[in-house]
Amino acid sequence: MNPIRRRRLLLIVGLVLGIGAATGLALTALKENVNHFYSPSEVLAGGAPEGRTFRLGGVVLEGSTRRDGGSLKAHFVVTDRFKDLPVEFEGILPDLFKEGQSVIATGVLQAGGVFHAKEVLAKHDENYMPKEVAEAIAKGKAEKANHEGQNP
Repeated sequence: MNPIRRRRLLLIVGLVLGIGAATGLALTALKENVNHFYSPSEVLAGGAPEGRTFRLGGVVLEGSTRRDGGSLKAHFVVTDRFKDLPVEFEGILPDLFKEGQSVIATGVLQAGGVFHAKEVLAKHDENYMPKEVAEAIAKGKAEKANHEGQNP
């Protein structure tokens, strides 16, 4: 093989390997930083990772909000109208946070089945529901209807 061709072939192989390695590292880094969205039904069915950060979405259950006196700790329940999941949050809740409204909380599921939120986001107007929350509620309704159809 001609030395120039050999050098050119080695350069091309080296570039392909380098680009492949860089792409692999970038995808690995992105995968670790992605926060997946789960509804309470999916979390309680074991679909959410224990000990890893993820997003919980649903509606704040009416009558479930309480605050610890003398601190910023709040307790409330997020529901998809089929399953409920208790949430703890320490901090200032968004101004638009209220019962019966959509919410997305980012945090970790604790061993006792309580979701410890690091961040809570509330909907921005009365006509808005996050796309993921609407899809989770629709999926829950479909599963419930399917389940009721199988067990009369």
